[in-house]
Amino acid sequence: MSSIKQVQDLEKQLERLRRENGSMRRMLQERDGAMDVDPDGLEQLPLQLPEIGTEPKRRKRPAPMHDLARARSNMRIFSRGIWKPPAQYRQAPTTPLFDPQRPELPPRQTTDQLLHAYYGSAHTMFPILHWPTFQTGVDDLYRMGNTKSVQPAWLSTFFSALALGSLFSSDPHSHRAYRAAELLEVARGMIDPWNNDYVLDNVRALVLVILCLNEMNQKSAAWTWLGTAVRAGQDLGLYSESGPWPVIEGEMRRRVWWTIYILDRSLALDLGRPVLIDDSDCDVSLPAGVDDHYIHEGGIMVPPGREPLNHSLLALINVIRSYSSLIKTLAAPAVAPTRLATFDQHFVSCLRAFPPVCDTSSTGQISPHLLTPFTYLLHARLVLHRHNLAPTCPPDVRLAAMEQCTHTALETASLLSRATPNLADGATALLTTHTFRCALFLLLAGYWDHATTCLRALASIDARRDVAIPCGRFLAFFVSALGTKRSEYASFVARTTPPKPFAPPPPPQGRPGPTPLQEALLHDEELLAYVSADLQAAPDAAWIWAGGEREAILSPTSPGSITASGGASSGLFSAEQRTGLSDEEMKEWGGWERLEAAIRGLASGNTTPTPTSATWSSALPAGIKSEGTPAPALPSIIPASEGSSSNSPTASAKGRPQDRLSIANII
Repeated sequence: MSSIKQVQDLEKQLERLRRENGSMRRMLQERDGAMDVDPDGLEQLPLQLPEIGTEPKRRKRPAPMHDLARARSNMRIFSRGIWKPPAQYRQAPTTPLFDPQRPELPPRQTTDQLLHAYYGSAHTMFPILHWPTFQTGVDDLYRMGNTKSVQPAWLSTFFSALALGSLFSSDPHSHRAYRAAELLEVARGMIDPWNNDYVLDNVRALVLVILCLNEMNQKSAAWTWLGTAVRAGQDLGLYSESGPWPVIEGEMRRRVWWTIYILDRSLALDLGRPVLIDDSDCDVSLPAGVDDHYIHEGGIMVPPGREPLNHSLLALINVIRSYSSLIKTLAAPAVAPTRLATFDQHFVSCLRAFPPVCDTSSTGQISPHLLTPFTYLLHARLVLHRHNLAPTCPPDVRLAAMEQCTHTALETASLLSRATPNLADGATALLTTHTFRCALFLLLAGYWDHATTCLRALASIDARRDVAIPCGRFLAFFVSALGTKRSEYASFVARTTPPKPFAPPPPPQGRPGPTPLQEALLHDEELLAYVSADLQAAPDAAWIWAGGEREAILSPTSPGSITASGGASSGLFSAEQRTGLSDEEMKEWGGWERLEAAIRGLASGNTTPTPTSATWSSALPAGIKSEGTPAPALPSIIPASEGSSSNSPTASAKGRPQDRLSIANII
């Protein structure tokens, strides 16, 4: 026993030393600012990656007492107005104080179509409605023919589900978004902003509104509503495994909480924001691995020979539970190789929880209801490795990051090539933006066919997701920038490469190694900033905004200079608010066909960029004048010295006239 105690004491001392070491490292970084840190030295505490399918650690609770029935009764009576007992012991208000005017019902055929679209899309990932019970409620609603006697909480859930179904319906694009906005407005009217007595339907409605806002590219609004959903869920005690609850309600409470958890982690990672939920506060069990139809008040019963599970919530939870450690890891200047390997190994374990068709070695067709949840895994892996593109990382680390991101992009393109024809109807905003990020890496690495696969997937989604057209516009800009860079670097390489007396041997089977032109492009700081994309939206991870404080003040498109204009009663009805683009900007980039033609031009060696519009800011800088003597050395991936804006030889002549002078002097 003494030896066991000694080992435990040593483990405690080691843990304390690790904490002290981490604290000292943070103090040094805060005192000395950014300093060169060995990536292997970034390890502080072991990663807390939960095993696949394991339940959260249960918290200890007081032992039950059998002789306090009178005390419980008195507490419920005399605590009113002072505190609330746990959710399962609360009494509902006798008279509802929130009694808004009830909305009219949409036609039954419309409701059935929208609920069918909802069930085939959002419900396959987030089954927070017990479908048989919900369907019975809808039938009763239309049997009565009015909504006067229906609780506002249930109506807000009903209209939110219709709004989300509208976004995945087969309606024309413009009508789809407008109807979703109308239904969301109705749902919002049924939500009491001063609610002090929540029920589960209140939280369900909030979750569905968040999902709608996220799909409509209203991420800041979704983030704000998420805060309310988290607090309302905590008020109901959804984060804690308590009871007793009826079978259906207990299972739905777990599903609602885990959906909130997924939204909290995924939006935090996507936006570069802090999470709202602390893992140590939560001990709720994982949802049951069965569909709604097999959950009854008498228990969970699956008939023999039936497939018990068709939704992907459990597989999704396995992925999202790693986001906590991932977000903490991304707070460091660089991710150490050992941690990269740990995450990659964990992601492989997560992959096994998905159907075999999601594996890249499979050749079968993959449907949207499988591809969309699997995107959370691909997205996490891309974001993990993309973090090491930062200029503070050593050159070899940045190149390895580019390699890994390109590998994930190739896997994504392979999956998209196997997608069923209805991919566009089931595509989510996350799948759209992930495909966009992959296209950037594939274009820079020169994988033209795979990039075209991603582009065609985006073109098929088009206005079904409000973020798709802004993604196409950015890709058009990037292709133009890449074409200019390729033209300049190709000219430079041709001047500096000595002629060879014999032709080079043919390349080996498969993809040949990088050419000098590709090497130059992969080292270009400006292009690396562009492929990092929304990494530059994270306040703690972005690096391009340093030194641009005055530009933000003088920019004509800063928020303070935008004048208000009359319009609809809600921004949800405005395509400009949902896309962030004016009508002119929506059209100026030329469209998907023109963009694909520009990519074909790059693939064929025609490096002359296709101009998209005269409104592109400061057109890409002109190339260096060709001379008979050697030009400056190729740009290095090593970070530029303070005050320099780019290592590229194509730095803007307008903004940096001294560079042109120095290059001329060198020549």
